[in-house]
Amino acid sequence: MAKKTVKTAAKKAAKTPAKKTTATKSKTSAKAKASVKKLAAATLPKVSAGELVTLLDYVRYATSRFIEAKLAFAHGTTDPVSEAAFIVCELLHLHPDQFESFAMARVTAAEGRKILDVIHRRVTTRKPAAYLVNKIYMRGLPFYVDERTIVPRSFIGELLDTHFAGDDGEGASLIDDPMDVESVLDLCTGSGCIAILAAQSFPNAQVDAVDLSPAALAVAMRNVIDYGLDERLTLYKGDLFAPLGDTTYDLIITNPPYVDAQGMADLPDECLAEPSMAFDGGIDGLDIVRKIIDQAGAHLNPHGGLLCEVGRGRANVDEAFPDLPLIWLDTEDSEGEVFWVSAAALQGRGGI
Repeated sequence: MAKKTVKTAAKKAAKTPAKKTTATKSKTSAKAKASVKKLAAATLPKVSAGELVTLLDYVRYATSRFIEAKLAFAHGTTDPVSEAAFIVCELLHLHPDQFESFAMARVTAAEGRKILDVIHRRVTTRKPAAYLVNKIYMRGLPFYVDERTIVPRSFIGELLDTHFAGDDGEGASLIDDPMDVESVLDLCTGSGCIAILAAQSFPNAQVDAVDLSPAALAVAMRNVIDYGLDERLTLYKGDLFAPLGDTTYDLIITNPPYVDAQGMADLPDECLAEPSMAFDGGIDGLDIVRKIIDQAGAHLNPHGGLLCEVGRGRANVDEAFPDLPLIWLDTEDSEGEVFWVSAAALQGRGGI
């Protein structure tokens, strides 16, 4: 029973949760928070690698420590069990889906020390696990990530599979044939994960990806090279459409900063380890979204459209753009956090 439970949690680690901002941040002062972290470090139970034997033992131990420390989970895993399984598997060079096969396998003393070290750092530093192991999974695929870029957790990857795979006879797909998509733009690309998934979903497409941060683009380039896409995927530094001239695309994808002012104030410590510019969407969370909606029409081919993730900002988007025929899309773990709007509906808005 335990093995089945952890397998389910481990698989969650390979999915793509959205950027969450609902965890409540402590309202204590910086000094008080430092004291809490110091206390956590001082009271973390001392355990030797020899006391824990199997992978399942280490997952149980990590889960207990994470619950005790009241960590926040919003970076590719959604709960302490799935995060523990992710960390253990990654340090043992296993895909999360392989956990069940090895759950009762013995861990060597050297491996155990590495696992315990990361568990300790996760609790005492509050850094996302993805930064501690330099890895995240999206749609089951591994990507490199570090503190130069936000930890990716977008629902767009799932939507590329469910709504852009071509006509299945049920009317779920927003396009007729993914082979007909010849050009894709990913705005605010960060680590490049969504752009890479788009390149795989649309094998005939040239993909452009833009980000304002040169540091994030360095991470994206590493992932692009790792997937052998440097001939098909071009990275641009700049502010949204600025570096692209008058280039037009069949599809524009974006997971922009969309956290509103209250959400920024309530970010948990884990999110504070990430670049704030990747979150901050202004007072109502729509500063960047407005620019994208106003300018996208000028960069879309007539049959194209815009796919945009806004997290919990649907109400603000609907209020700000009551005239736009937005189609809100659901995924396995989200409802109405991503919208699709056609190029025709965006024509004539704003401009560059």
